Amino acid sequence: MAFQEVLYRPVFGRVLAVATVVVCAIGMIALVLGDAASALRYAWPIVLVAVVAWALFWRPSLRVQEHGITVSNVLRTYFVPWPAIERIDTRFSLTLFTAAGKVPVWAAPAPGRHRTLGLARQDFDGVGESARGAHGGLRPADAVSTPSGNLAQLIRGHWERLRDSGMLDAGVDPDANTVTWHWATITAILVLAAASAIGILA
Repeated sequence: MAFQEVLYRPVFGRVLAVATVVVCAIGMIALVLGDAASALRYAWPIVLVAVVAWALFWRPSLRVQEHGITVSNVLRTYFVPWPAIERIDTRFSLTLFTAAGKVPVWAAPAPGRHRTLGLARQDFDGVGESARGAHGGLRPADAVSTPSGNLAQLIRGHWERLRDSGMLDAGVDPDANTVTWHWATITAILVLAAASAIGILA
């Protein structure tokens, strides 16, 4: 059976990003129409908020692929091949643990307390054995009815099948794990932050 790639982007985050950018755009228009001279000083913080909102809420994603997992976070994108994964955790967010360190998935944070109060036993049906801790317990964030738990189980299921079939025995190429910094985003935030400070203090 052909592997079916999965791309996850949190809908709420994308809606929040669009809403923030729209509000910033309205603020920019109001600023320009009200006082064009002041707009040159005070537009930078508004643009900064829009860029940060885009980076925080629009960019994060998780792509589960045949040869590994691509995690796009705010400032970095990781590629983690299947053999590099040692365990999958959901304590604070879906997190991939590898020999090179842990990779948190910003797109899949652990659910809040209000979301976990209504969980029942059936919400954990089908959770893989590798999800259980030293004492055999499961976290609320492991529930397959939550985004973090559903994605964790998707990854665990494929990882366990590869492990049980011996496909992970060869180990991983140390160069297969990659980390790409989002230098354009980092630079834009730093420049806009500096411009905002200068505009406000000038």
